[in-house]
Amino acid sequence: GDIRINHSVVAGIVRLATKAVQGVVSVGGGGVVEGITDFFSKKESERGVKVSESQGGGYEIEVRVVLEFGVDLAKTGFAIQESIRDQILAMTGNPASKIDVIIDDIKMDVLEKDELSDYVDEQSAG
Repeated sequence: GDIRINHSVVAGIVRLATKAVQGVVSVGGGGVVEGITDFFSKKESERGVKVSESQGGGYEIEVRVVLEFGVDLAKTGFAIQESIRDQILAMTGNPASKIDVIIDDIKMDVLEKDELSDYVDEQSAG
């Protein structure tokens, strides 16, 4: 018989793989309206993640993230794609044919206020 993996399981893998990347504050929770509808309509594991299957059999994934202020957004986005690609392949045996990372917001609550001003001073000086 067939072994089928529910898309909510794949979405759960995507969330965990994304949260494992340094610089990720949260998955989902970007847009207010989407956040509210997501909150009421989806299970925790599916929030901020869309999974579909492409014609070739791989997964097409979209993940919405909030990143830490000060991280390299492009590098972090790429690290998220790699983390998802590796985990999906390792755990499902199916490749991810497309992984879109949407950076919805950045948060700076990770940095203290004086660290932030030091960071801004360094950036403007150099």
